[in-house]
Amino acid sequence: MADLPRHLRVFFHTGKLAMLAILVSGGIVLQILACALYQNWWPMLTVLMYVFLPMPLVFFAGSDTSSLYSESNSGWIDAAKFLTGASIVGSVAIPVILKHAGVIGWGALAMELSSFFIFAMAVLCYLGTSEDDGYSMF
Repeated sequence: MADLPRHLRVFFHTGKLAMLAILVSGGIVLQILACALYQNWWPMLTVLMYVFLPMPLVFFAGSDTSSLYSESNSGWIDAAKFLTGASIVGSVAIPVILKHAGVIGWGALAMELSSFFIFAMAVLCYLGTSEDDGYSMF
């Protein structure tokens, strides 16, 4: 990528950022549509898990995202991985439990799960671009 002209590098850099914005806004739209189309706002409980999801990583891992992909000797990093995994499972489990209890329908469940996967793709794309492009704010 270093051999490309400067205007092309800026174009690709801006394109990555625009793609992240499109993914996040698409996830938010699906999240709201899952509630608004079926006049049932119980699926918004997953927003709590989306808020709690990055907290262990912010508090325990800090700006060192490379420790998330490798084994660590730190108990704090392991705790952050465990709590993040529990939040991810909760993000999927809440809509499934609501569907099993008969609170939401199949359409709302499908929109909630597709919103989760779009958010997951956005986070993975962000982590991939933040390591080499300087998107990280820490």
